[in-house]
Parts: sequence; C-alpha cells; structure tokens
Amino acid sequence: MKFHPAAQILAWCLLVATVQVLGLGALLIAAGLILLATLAISGRKFIHLLRRTRWIMLSLLLIYSYSTPGQLLLPQIGVFSPTHEGAIDGSLQLLRLLAALGGLAILLDRLHRQQLISGLYTLFAPLRLLSLSRERAAVRLALTLHYAEVAMMRGTQSWQDTLRGLFEPYDEAARQMELPLYRFAFGDACLLGGSLAILWLVLR
Repeated sequence: MKFHPAAQILAWCLLVATVQVLGLGALLIAAGLILLATLAISGRKFIHLLRRTRWIMLSLLLIYSYSTPGQLLLPQIGVFSPTHEGAIDGSLQLLRLLAALGGLAILLDRLHRQQLISGLYTLFAPLRLLSLSRERAAVRLALTLHYAEVAMMRGTQSWQDTLRGLFEPYDEAARQMELPLYRFAFGDACLLGGSLAILWLVLR
C-alpha cells in the first residue's frame, strides 16, 4: 500500500516523539523492532546515515557521560572519569537516535526526492496563514537537497578542495520544477490514526 508522502513524514515525526517518552524496557523493545525492520528493508540507507552521523552520536554519548552528575565510572582517573548515570543516559539517548535514524532510513528509501518535497509542500500549507509562500519554501528545500547531494558526491575530495568549491561560481541553466500532488486516502488516515493512538497510549 502506498501512503501519501505527507502522511509518511508525519508518521515518522510521531515515531520520533514516541521513542522520546518510552521507558527503558519499552524503548529496548521498540528500538530493537525498528532496527530489525530497518536492516531488513533499508539496510544500505541506514548504514549510510550512520556513517554521516557517527561523530554526532559519539559527541552525544560523551556529553551525557561527562556532564551528568553521579557516581564515577572510573574512580581511579578522578575528574577525567565519566559518570555511571551519564553513561546510562547517553546510551538511552543514543538508542533513541538510532531508532529515529532507522525510521528515517525507511522513509528516505520509500520516498524519492520529488515525493519528499511534495509531502513537505503539503505540510507547509499553514504558512499561508502567516502570509508566507509555501512554493518558495519548497523550491528552497529542493535547492538545498540538490546542493547537499552534489556535496556528498564530492566526498572523496579533501576538505581543502571542498572548502574551495564552496566559493566557486556554480553555473546552471534555469529550469522548472514540477511536484507531483497526491490525494489523502483512507490508508493515510489509518496510518496517522494508529501513530497518534500509540503516542497517546505512551503518554497516558
């Protein structure tokens, strides 16, 4: 069954919100199921995201380990030791991040770039209430994704070459962008309703 891109994006956002409030036992089960599904469905995309975020995840773990007060994990090294409570909190946050990345990998595998932008274009509809153009927001997002993809294709270059490339003029002929628009169906309502129900049960 194919869901509306906006419904899939919202479902992922609700997934991220849900794992943030789960307790230890439920988080281990949920994250385990999400990661198993991710490896089965979008393993290559997930590994790619892990490579791109590995330093962020390491920084997250270190920040929690050293900034959370508690019992020293390695008392023999004194103030240079992380805390037991910090290591646990950091591991839990890392697990939540892995679950969110797993869901994101599946989302990005299911939606190509135009579908992703189309879904966000639909979600940008409230911008009209602020007299803002969602068309302009969608175009800027498309350009950002395009240049990010170009930058990733240059990943084999040194950082000096990459930095110089940022200041080089980039010539490209003007072109039009067409976005496919989709209609919401009954399956989309079931997907969002189920996601909201799970979040509501967790928050009770």
